[in-house]
Amino acid sequence: MAGITDIGYCRENFPILSEETNGQKLAYLDTASSAQKPQAVIDKMSEMMSSYYANIHRGLYHFSQMATQEYETVRGKVADFIKAYSVNEVVFTRNTTEAINLVASSWGKANLKSGDEIIISAMEHHANIVPWQLIDGVKIKVVPLMKDGTLDFEAFENMLSDRTKLVSIVHVSNALGTINPVTKIVKKAKAFNGDIMVLVDASQSIVHGGVDVREIGCDFLVFTGHKLYGPTGVGVLWGREQILNDMPPYQGGGDMIENVSFEGTTFKKAPGRFEAGTPAIVEVIGLGAAIDFVRTIGQDNIAAHEKNMLDALMRGLAKIDGLKYYGQSQDKVGIVSFVPEWAHPSDVTMILDKCGVAVRTGHHCCMPLMKTLGIDGTIRASIGLYSNQNDIDSLVSGLKKAKELLS
Repeated sequence: MAGITDIGYCRENFPILSEETNGQKLAYLDTASSAQKPQAVIDKMSEMMSSYYANIHRGLYHFSQMATQEYETVRGKVADFIKAYSVNEVVFTRNTTEAINLVASSWGKANLKSGDEIIISAMEHHANIVPWQLIDGVKIKVVPLMKDGTLDFEAFENMLSDRTKLVSIVHVSNALGTINPVTKIVKKAKAFNGDIMVLVDASQSIVHGGVDVREIGCDFLVFTGHKLYGPTGVGVLWGREQILNDMPPYQGGGDMIENVSFEGTTFKKAPGRFEAGTPAIVEVIGLGAAIDFVRTIGQDNIAAHEKNMLDALMRGLAKIDGLKYYGQSQDKVGIVSFVPEWAHPSDVTMILDKCGVAVRTGHHCCMPLMKTLGIDGTIRASIGLYSNQNDIDSLVSGLKKAKELLS
């Protein structure tokens, strides 16, 4: 495959980017919500369904054996992709939300008691807030933000206490683009008390650069496939093997058991004990194809390209007066949130849609964050490996048109 600098070639790998919307060439700037899919992912999923589809782990016939091998090969790809210690540490889920709920429902309910404390941040997605609220009696502490959208690390240090049992933190804010110093956070938590567990939500970071669980030092890490140029319906929970084996099953059913009788059941070790029922076989195989695609291009190349596009995006937006930005950290990915002072964000976004520009408007599943910022929501433009100057020019042109119409 051509290098990332050959943007035309990379875009040609994504068939949807040749489509028009409202009679305009598509400028897709909503990758933070869900990334578009390369032909390699589409083809791999289609090949599996049309050539050797079968259920896995259960059949001795050829197609079932092929499907099982492909499925388990992806587990190895994921383990290698995030530098896991073992393939047994990789649990397939539906998405990040289910992965966090799994930890909350299994580890959380087995290990947390009334009065225990969990530390999260003010920039968390709802998926890293609500599951912890469902655990009775647990106190949630929230690390505030600095004016530039970065975490108040001193406040985090002061929140650590003898009651702290878990720190659950987003690696990259989906609403602000801020990159949190998760390695530093883990080290501080572990130095305070080595028994404190740390979960990292890598949903946004996994797509913008390398994620290394060994370097981060966390106990759990979660991400979703559809932001990584893979399909929806598949996500990953990584956890240290011994911790996973000590956790009770999250759901009961087929394929997660060693033996079932009416008198009782014994369960597999991880990851099998957390994968009850027929899994998203085709989607997992699609995730494997997405990882292959990203690794072929090179994550460093992708990160460098996205940095160039972020700089170009900020230069372009600077041509529009009256935009207020949220999340201006120097350490951020290609996610830009802003509010026009001259119109409601929803009205602006509808005009952008007519111009062929796809951005996201709203609270981005971060209602507490928006309340902290004193706003209802933002317009969010987010960059992917396929983003180019034409996309940015279309956004800037659309914003100019919106300002003319709405000011």
